[in-house]
Amino acid sequence: METTYYGHGTPAERWERARMFFDAKDYAAAARVLDGLVEEEPGQTGPRLLLARAYYHSAQLRRAEAELRVIVERDPVEHYARLLLGRTLQRQGRPDEAEPHLRIASALAGDFEQL
Repeated sequence: METTYYGHGTPAERWERARMFFDAKDYAAAARVLDGLVEEEPGQTGPRLLLARAYYHSAQLRRAEAELRVIVERDPVEHYARLLLGRTLQRQGRPDEAEPHLRIASALAGDFEQL
């Protein structure tokens, strides 16, 4: 498959292209663009989180989990990454592993009723 298109342009142009694919629900194409961005700028949370979301929505759950674990390791209070990691683990049939992440996400969101 020709991948030149997915890596063409400046990082800002590729970010916009990835967002357009994601918004159009073409999660696999968004992931192809974002994978290159994350490789180039591994410290940026935004592209990595959108990549994890694209993987999640395209049922690439192991890949989503890997990206989310990187985010949570770097920033333990990243609420949405915690929530999505919990849901990713649930979808993989791992509710016991998901529970702590979901509880932390609830606490970070101020949703203490869920605790």
